[in-house]
Amino acid sequence: MTKKKQFMELYEPVHGNFERFCKSRSYGVCDFNDLMHDTLIIAFEQFDSLKNREVFLSFLFSITNKVHANFRRKNKPSTFSDVKGVENTQDHSFSAEKNFQHDELYEALNTLSLEYRNCIILFEIAGFSLKETAEIQECTVDAVKQRLSRGRKKLLEALSESKTKTIIV
Repeated sequence: MTKKKQFMELYEPVHGNFERFCKSRSYGVCDFNDLMHDTLIIAFEQFDSLKNREVFLSFLFSITNKVHANFRRKNKPSTFSDVKGVENTQDHSFSAEKNFQHDELYEALNTLSLEYRNCIILFEIAGFSLKETAEIQECTVDAVKQRLSRGRKKLLEALSESKTKTIIV
């Protein structure tokens, strides 16, 4: 069996989850299609180094995080309105008020540490179970619960600060 065929057999079942993860991670930094594309190229090139095929999705997520960090380093915007790719991540079927809330949520998510942000994205947005999130993050289910609890608390604080700033302005 060819390398391409093996890769595609592992990729096809996880495509939806991978796409949701990339959409969530890329918000405000880059176009999610670019993030997916770059990640898949690197993953295919490094596919031979993957020893355990059962951790393929974690393999993709770790590469995505590295590619995302490179995008952030290369394209630091001076203001949020300068961000590339925002128009591709917003759902224009929402009302203006919901779009504003969507932006606020992702801006607040970007204030969290990578550990908390990824945990919330995997569990709340991508829809993974606690056990799956733990496997992807290579930690225990209790650690995931703790990260979710602390991450939600910090997210609530960030969103509260955002609301306060909006009211003051």
